[in-house]
Order: sequence, then structure tokens, then C-alpha cells
Amino acid sequence: MSHLSRRRFLQDSMFAASAAAMSASLLSAAEKKDESAGARSPNERLSVAVIGVNGRGKSHLAGFGNRNGCDVTIICDADEKVGQQACADMEKKTGLKPKFVRDMREVFDNKSVDIVSTATPNHWHALCSIWAIQAGKDVYVEKPVSHNVSEGRRIVEAARKYNKICQTGTQSRSMAGTADAIKFLQDGKIGEVKIARGLCYKRRKSIGPRGTYEIPASVDYNLWAGPAPMSPLTRPKFHYDWHWQWECGNGDLGNQGIHQMDVARWGLGANTLCDRVFSYGGRLGYEDAGETANTQLVYADYGPKTLVFEVRGLETKPLRDASVGIIFEGSEGYLVLNSYAGGSAFDLKGNLTTKFSTPKGGDSVHFDNFLDAVRKRDYKVLNADIEQGHLSSALCHLGNISYRLGKSMPMGDLKSKLQSADKSETFERFAQHLSENGVPADVQVVCGETLALDTKTETFINNAAADAMLTREYRAPFVVPKAGAV
Repeated sequence: MSHLSRRRFLQDSMFAASAAAMSASLLSAAEKKDESAGARSPNERLSVAVIGVNGRGKSHLAGFGNRNGCDVTIICDADEKVGQQACADMEKKTGLKPKFVRDMREVFDNKSVDIVSTATPNHWHALCSIWAIQAGKDVYVEKPVSHNVSEGRRIVEAARKYNKICQTGTQSRSMAGTADAIKFLQDGKIGEVKIARGLCYKRRKSIGPRGTYEIPASVDYNLWAGPAPMSPLTRPKFHYDWHWQWECGNGDLGNQGIHQMDVARWGLGANTLCDRVFSYGGRLGYEDAGETANTQLVYADYGPKTLVFEVRGLETKPLRDASVGIIFEGSEGYLVLNSYAGGSAFDLKGNLTTKFSTPKGGDSVHFDNFLDAVRKRDYKVLNADIEQGHLSSALCHLGNISYRLGKSMPMGDLKSKLQSADKSETFERFAQHLSENGVPADVQVVCGETLALDTKTETFINNAAADAMLTREYRAPFVVPKAGAV
């Protein structure tokens, strides 16, 4: 029986399936694949499979399609209508029509595929990446790289074990203007920096009432759900709005916010998880099928430094000319990055001192950096190696864990709990923002738990309930391996 037949048998006989059997099958494929130790020829064409092409995956098709020595040879999507349309579009654009498949395991079985690029929903990112790496492929994985903290570390383990290149889709890491700004900051040009503020001020309207809706006929829901439960569809729109439900998404903190979280952590030079995390907020201003917070504050405590993150999904004004961006507050000035590719530095009086921009920006630079690392067989060439993606994604997950373990209380009670000057000032802006959007002053908000972490083990200290949320229950055979089992 072929690998593919064996896997389909596992899928059809789910109760008999096991994650170990799946990993062993993929490991066998990896062992059989020729692992050349040397660098690839710059002229060698690379075969790329793109998995998940309804949204962000379209950028992956443009990034790899008939450019930089690559061909997109396979498109995989659980929605056949979406996948077939992408194949037709690629044929018009490049003259080469990729093969369409629904089941990503067919991609991993195909020995001609060199690279797997994935833009599936969040809950699939880790397992797709791990299976691809085990099958001998290099991987480009969209942000957040994981749906929970444990998953991200497992991808790092797999990439290192099998000597595979794995790039994270946080493209600001490849923008020259952003890199120059971070160097400027770390060279002390705005003095001592103790606070980085990540901002995700991005309008998100109601996704519609909670109910029971039909799965689109073109979707194989078993393959789409994968590691997640095959729960009834409770949102009106099947695609994209999964971001706002916990089974598959991580809210805007893990959707848009991961980009700004990553740059904020980069600027602070924080290369571990934080020591403590605390979050508060709520889904405010409307009632809908969404579950994640649309208004949220996260404090990631790094001892002398703090990463503060603000999510606002209701109408809001920019803060220091930044809506989706980062503000670094220094003792001699401040730095505002209000785009993916740059920003400006100011003195303490607000006078502009330095501008940062990227002459050649866009996704192409980030994809090119990944391909350079693939050809050199050196993950250290990457601007956004998977470990950086894991740490930044995990900070988002930690904020959500604090929030989800919290308790609802009136705004006044929350205010009394925020003792530090910075938290009080941030809360006042939070309260003013809600007032401007017509949210009652006595609205109930969630005050999360303050959680302490062991940064070496990436677990919580003396908190079993929080530790349980570092991973999830997986639906066999779509099981992310445990530590040491990749």
C-alpha cells in the first residue's frame, strides 16, 4: 500500500489512527528523500506547492509564481472552488497550470516538491509545517505560525532536527527601513527604551448573528477543520471570519497584531517569552458570532522593559500618527513605525529628527530572502526564522490565555486594579475610546489573570489551568506531535 493510500485509510478509520503513525509515515518519506548537504545552484528551478489560497495565499502565489527560479506546481485547498480558480488564474499569469489537490498529504508525498508555502487558517499552520518538514520540504509559513504556544516550539524542533529552512511571514523583518529604525533604536539614539507599544487600531465590524449555517458545498470540511473539532458552523461567513472564533483563530492580536508584536519584541531585544503577562478587554460595541476580544490590552513584562499591546476594533483615532504600528518610548525621544516598511524618530518635544523608509519593499523582498536561505542551506540567512516567528506568535497566545482565564467586572472595578502609572494612563485612553463609540461606562469587561512564566520551559509557574491552554485537544489523525516527538 502506498503512503497516500495508507494515510487515507487512517483518515477513513479515525478511531484506529494515531499521531505517531502519521509522523512515522512522514519520517519515512523524509529519510528516503535525498538530503543534499551543500548549497543549491542559483540556477536550479524550485518546485513550490502553495497550501491555502483564498486570502493571503494569493500573495504566496505571486511571490513564488514564475519568479526567482521558482514554479508553483501544486495548489492545495480544502475548498475546491477556491483552489481550481487559483490554478486557472496562475495559468493565465504564468503559462503554467498548477495541479490542484484537496488533501495536503498528497503534496507531502510528492517527491518533486521542494518548498511548501502555507497560508491556511491559523489552526493548520503548525501541523502543515511539521508534516512538510518531516517529508523533506522547506517551508514558508504565514503568521501566526501557530494556534497555541506549544505548536510553535514543535515547528522549531522539526526544522532543526531535519535541517530544513522555515521562514515566518512577518515581512517587516525584511524591510530595510524597519531594520534601519531598529538599529537606530538599539544604538541608543532615543536613549533608554523601557516601553514598546504595539498598536492594532483596525476597524472590525460585526460578523453577524450566531446561528447554525451551511458549510459551502465546495468545502471538504473534514480537511478544512483538520486539527480542530468539526463543530457546526455558527458564523454567517465561512471564510476569513474564523479569525474571531477560538477553535480556529486568535483574534486580531494574532491576526494583524502579530506583525506589530514581532517588531516591538525585536526592538526591545527580547529573545525569550516574557516573565509575566496580563490582559484585559472584551468584545464590545456589538453582539455577534465572534468570541475573541475586539478591544484588548496586553502587558508583556520583561523586567525593566514592558511590551504593551493595544487592539481596537471600533472606530478610533491614531496615536502619534500610528494606527497599525509600534511606538518606542525612550528617555531622549521616541520612535514611531507606522507602516510595515518604516517610520520616524522624534525628540522629546515632538520634533522630527530622522525618517526611515524602504526603497524596495513589498512581499517580494521577504520571499527572496527565504529563497536565498533555501539555496544556501543556511537558516541563519533568514530575516524571520521560525524561532522568531514562534516567540512573537507565542506572546499573542499568552495575552489571549490571560484574557480567557479572566473574570468579567464593571469598568470601575477594573480601573482600581490597575495601579501603575502606565497602566492607569493606558486605561484612561481605553475608557475614552469606548465612550467615543457609545459603549456605556458601566459595561462589563474581562480582567485577565496575571500569569508568571518559566521562560526556559515556556510553561506557566504553578498554574495548571494556564498550562492546559498552551496546547489543545487534537482530532485524530490531525495531531501535532508532543515535545521530542517530531
